[in-house]
Amino acid sequence: MSFMTFASRRLAWGIGIMVLVSFLVFSLLAASPGSIVSTLLGSRPATPQAIAQVTAQYHLDSPFLVQYWDWAKSALSGDFGRSIQSGQAVTSDIASHLTITLELAVYALLLILAIGTTAGIVAGIRQGSLFDRATSGLSVLGMSAPGFVVSILLIYLLGVQVAIFPVYGGGNGDFTDRVEHLTLPAIALAVGIIAVIMRQTRAAVGGVVDQDYVTFARARGLTLRRITLHYVLRNAAAPVVNTGGLLAIHLISGAVLVETVFALGGVGQLMVQSVESKDIPVVQGLAFFIALVVVCVNLLVDAVTLILDPRTRDGARR
Repeated sequence: MSFMTFASRRLAWGIGIMVLVSFLVFSLLAASPGSIVSTLLGSRPATPQAIAQVTAQYHLDSPFLVQYWDWAKSALSGDFGRSIQSGQAVTSDIASHLTITLELAVYALLLILAIGTTAGIVAGIRQGSLFDRATSGLSVLGMSAPGFVVSILLIYLLGVQVAIFPVYGGGNGDFTDRVEHLTLPAIALAVGIIAVIMRQTRAAVGGVVDQDYVTFARARGLTLRRITLHYVLRNAAAPVVNTGGLLAIHLISGAVLVETVFALGGVGQLMVQSVESKDIPVVQGLAFFIALVVVCVNLLVDAVTLILDPRTRDGARR
C-alpha cells in the first residue's frame, strides 16, 4: 500500500467522522431543553419580528434534515451563525479567544518535549539508576495530580508565597509579559502529560536498548550519541508519537480547567461560559472545531508513524 493510498483512505475516514460529528453537533440545538426559538432568542424579547427573524435565519420551519443540510453548508463556509450572548459571528467569537489558547498549547508542548521526552530517554538508557527511579516516582505523582489541583498549588506556591509569576489573565500581549502570564498555566497543563510521556518514552527506549542490533552497535565501538540517535530513537519513536498524539488531544480538555482557574479568556473558558449561558451556536461551533482538530491530529499521527516505522508500511500492505 503506497503512502498516497493510505493517506486517501485515512482522509476518507476523517471526512466520514466529521460528517457524523457535524450531525451530532447540529442535534445539540434540537436536544437543548425548552423551546428552540426561546434558546436562540436568549435575552432578547420574544417579539413577532424577532421570532420571524430567528425562524428564517435557522430555517426552523423546515424539516430537521433540511435544517441540518442548510447548517452544514453554512458551516463548511465558516458560518456557524451568531452568538446569542455577544451578537458577534461565532467564528469571530472563537477566533478572538483562540490566540491565547494556541499560545498556551504551544508553551505546554515545548515543556512536554523538553522535559518529558528527554527525561524518558535518559531513564530508558540508564534503567535501574537513581535518575531512573526518581523519574519513575515523579511520573506516578504527576499522573495522580489533576490539572486543577496543580493549578491551585502553583498559584499558592509561585504566585502568592514567592510571587514569581502572575496568576491572573494573559498579559498585555507583549512577548515577555505573555510568557510570564502563561508559565504557570502551561506547567499546570503539561504536568500530567509530561508524566505519561516520560513513562512511555522510558518503556519504548528500554525495549529498544535490549535489542540485539543495539548490542552489536556497541560491540562495533559506535559512540553512545550515534547509537542513541540512529538506533534507539528511530526505533522507539513510533509508540511515543502515537501516545503523544492522544495526549495532544488531552490538551484541549485540560485547557478548559486551566484557563478557567487562571482566567485566561481562551477557547476553554469560552466553552464554559457558552454552556452556562446556553449559547448553542457557539457551543456548536466549538464542538465542530475541536472535533476537526482531533481528526487532523489523528491523521497527522498516522502519517508520521507510517514515515518513521517501515514495519507499519509492511503491515498496511499486507
